Amino acid sequence: MIQTRSMLNAADNSGAKKLMMIGIPGRGRQRFARLGDVVTCVVKKADPAGGVKESEIVRALVVRTKKEKRRPDGSYVRFDENAVIVVDNHGNPRASRIFGPIAREVRERGFIKIASLAPEVV
Repeated sequence: MIQTRSMLNAADNSGAKKLMMIGIPGRGRQRFARLGDVVTCVVKKADPAGGVKESEIVRALVVRTKKEKRRPDGSYVRFDENAVIVVDNHGNPRASRIFGPIAREVRERGFIKIASLAPEVV
């Protein structure tokens, strides 16, 4: 579960390194974001030659969380870090590569392009 002011790692080559969540668009007062949610973030640390700049406000898709997620078959999925992928307003990635595994819930939410770019879908 990701909440406001949570620091997130970028799992793509968009140029962002660290992001801070500032809200969940369209969800009103919902406190937590889970796997597969699109959140609004501000870029805190960025690569100077990247596509996004520091202090830029971007939308990002949550692909890994430390908090475990229970699946319908009774199993759980959990990762070592909280990670996001920077996306545009249509849900397409702004990067050309994705690093590390992503959760199957991302693909089930309709982000097929992101799932196809990922090296592993867990």
